[in-house]
Amino acid sequence: MNISKEQLDDLNAVVTVDIAKADYRDKVENILKDYRKNANIPGFRKGHVPMGLVKKQYGKAVLVDEVNKLLQDALNKYLTEEKLDVLGNPLPKEQENFDWDSDDYSFEFELGLAPKFDVKLNGKKAITHYKIVASDEMIDNQIKTIQKQYGKLVPKDAAEKDDLIAGTFVNEEKEIENQTTISLDKIKGKRNLDKFIGSKVGDVLTLKTKGLFSDDQDLVNALKVSQDDVKDLEVEVNFTISEINNQELAELDQELFDKIYGKDAVKTVTELKDKIKEDADRQFVQQSDQQLLNDVTESVLENTKFDLPSEFLQKWIQATGEQPLTEDQAKDEYEKSEKGLRFQLIEGKLINDNNLQVTFEELKEFSKNLIKGQMAQFGQMSPEDKELEDIAARILSNQDEVKRISEQLMSQKLLGYYKENVKLKEKEVSFDDFVKEVYK
Repeated sequence: MNISKEQLDDLNAVVTVDIAKADYRDKVENILKDYRKNANIPGFRKGHVPMGLVKKQYGKAVLVDEVNKLLQDALNKYLTEEKLDVLGNPLPKEQENFDWDSDDYSFEFELGLAPKFDVKLNGKKAITHYKIVASDEMIDNQIKTIQKQYGKLVPKDAAEKDDLIAGTFVNEEKEIENQTTISLDKIKGKRNLDKFIGSKVGDVLTLKTKGLFSDDQDLVNALKVSQDDVKDLEVEVNFTISEINNQELAELDQELFDKIYGKDAVKTVTELKDKIKEDADRQFVQQSDQQLLNDVTESVLENTKFDLPSEFLQKWIQATGEQPLTEDQAKDEYEKSEKGLRFQLIEGKLINDNNLQVTFEELKEFSKNLIKGQMAQFGQMSPEDKELEDIAARILSNQDEVKRISEQLMSQKLLGYYKENVKLKEKEVSFDDFVKEVYK
């Protein structure tokens, strides 16, 4: 057997595998001998079928199968030994005059090679690293939410602003009939709110769905319709009031503080605000870090330039797709996936060049910390290490979970690398300002 490579350019090559009769003859003969021992052919005793008949019936199939096995093994070994970094898989070239009746065979494979490049982490401008902080307004709103959550409902005869109204929305044509409770502070517009103010239990209000709530999601919840249906929903609904309540806020006292955070963990309103701010800022770190990952990814893609074997990759997509694709369809698929492929190559180079690979021990410790955090949410603050080990072992026996957790850990490693090596400028913003800047 002989294998040779023709380098067409930096990104494309052709590998030729020559297989001679001596490479496969003994293997094919031995398989056919086994076939002869076990063949059941009418007119012949088992094990006494003429070899010529066995070869005629099974010879070509065995030959093709064994040559293909030999071919794949040889090709894979060659790619490994030569350390060829290929994209996709080798594509066999069509050969017009190929003949399985020959003794010797020659196979050609097209290769798309990964480009060589240097990763450019930094562009001309520093990347913004947002530090999201809870505003005073957000903290006050959270305190109000807590007071409502732990407060009590006081029944009323007539509705006033900010009351809670229970009732049923009905529209027979659209098959809407849903019992719900709405807060009048969610109602949009003075005209709509005036219909509720002064209403009593048993009253039936006729309302237009368009512009009824400040947020479409509130209309989705109130009518139990889909988000898509709400976009074009413009009908009248009847709302029959069954209950009117005022939500009396809980007092900001030690009893409330203990219910939320445990005995004496918080003792004053100032400490409560500090605790809420601390919890909120901790949650915002995840959003800030995710945005930093996104921004660094875009920056690196923009600054790290290299060519890809695009024609080869389009042919590979066309040849390996689950459904038959035309050249134009394969080109479209390639264009959709090109950006992702580029970043995979960049990310792989960063990982290899900086030894950021995930080890099993790191994966296990990371899994245990995730489990510990989840258990803490349910009040189990100090689980034993053996319990964490057992749970982690069960989780890591699932390959899908291993993939998911490995990706999380790798994101953390890359994030740490970026924070140390990318030119960043920190910017402190409120959550609302962060949303405005990032999502515009």
